[in-house]
Amino acid sequence: MTKEALKRDSSRTLNAGEMAAFGAELDALRDAVVRDLGAKDLAHLRRIQTAKRRLEGAGRLLLHVGIGPLSFLGGVGMLAAAKILDNMEIGHNVMHGQYDWTKEPDLAGNRFEWDNVCAGEDWRHSHNFEHHTFTNIVGKDRDIGYALLRVTPEQPWNLSHFIQPISAVGLAFVFQWGVAIHDLRLDETLEGRQTWRELFARAKPFLRKAAGRLAKDYLFFPALALGNAPRVLLGNLLANVVRNLWTFAVIFCGHFPEGVQMYPDPSEPESRGAWYLHQLNGSANLEGGALFHVMTGHLSHQIEHHLFPDLPASRYPELAPKVRELCTRYGQVYHTGSLPRQLASVFGKIVKYALPPPSTAPGVEGVTV
Repeated sequence: MTKEALKRDSSRTLNAGEMAAFGAELDALRDAVVRDLGAKDLAHLRRIQTAKRRLEGAGRLLLHVGIGPLSFLGGVGMLAAAKILDNMEIGHNVMHGQYDWTKEPDLAGNRFEWDNVCAGEDWRHSHNFEHHTFTNIVGKDRDIGYALLRVTPEQPWNLSHFIQPISAVGLAFVFQWGVAIHDLRLDETLEGRQTWRELFARAKPFLRKAAGRLAKDYLFFPALALGNAPRVLLGNLLANVVRNLWTFAVIFCGHFPEGVQMYPDPSEPESRGAWYLHQLNGSANLEGGALFHVMTGHLSHQIEHHLFPDLPASRYPELAPKVRELCTRYGQVYHTGSLPRQLASVFGKIVKYALPPPSTAPGVEGVTV
């Protein structure tokens, strides 16, 4: 690990006994929630699903039959809110298996699909498996910079990083597409590590899903609106952009603000306590009220999500104070802050790491071009 990475880590080093005790206490918190899961947890998700359907229905109605800019903005806002709920509080959490315990067929995490151009099976591999297994391990967690951005000095610099402040803004506007092609591994094909045949085979679920979403938002619903088709098409486009910008902000603030650690590939398997510590130091939270947390899919509690990814996310607010108290007792930093503060920190790092390391320059050993 670099000196800069060590400097960012102000948590106390735990000895083997403390590490085991730390892990045991977090296991106990998790077990207590598992024992308490029941009707109220399912009722929460059903309320969110109902709210999503009503928002989508009202938003589409305003776009289709509304007159004037106010009804247009209202329709866009409601449709965007529905898409955010579908992706964050419903889709992300259900596909993590957080509701598998209910045995409800429509909540099976391994089959659920969301209103997103990213195919569920692709997301479950790139996110559930790769990201949550190799969290912030440089070279294994492909979510670090999404193969586009340099967000830590542990990543090698190349010439494309010069424009990454612009690339980051572009990614934010089309974030669902960035997530959708993430598991296609286009970079590996361009580098010769994946054949074009393998790429086309890997792309089939994405192409099917993207075609369906594009047809729904930009052909089917505009066609239903007849003379109002341009208004509906533009409204759907803007709703998707709002959803993309919001999702980008929440995800990046949970993973890349100052203080979040990156890791080398461990030489041996981590103990339970070490794994928890890894997740804690590789995540950051956002502060806000109850509605804010719901609209983030409770990923404003990114720390708790990485500690307990298969627990219903609506339980994270009750777990957060207990996790924070545990961190205080064990001398661990609990990274949290407001959305503006964390977002400013993220973009500060994107600008900072757009430049080559001070000791190198293009063409010098250690810098890829």
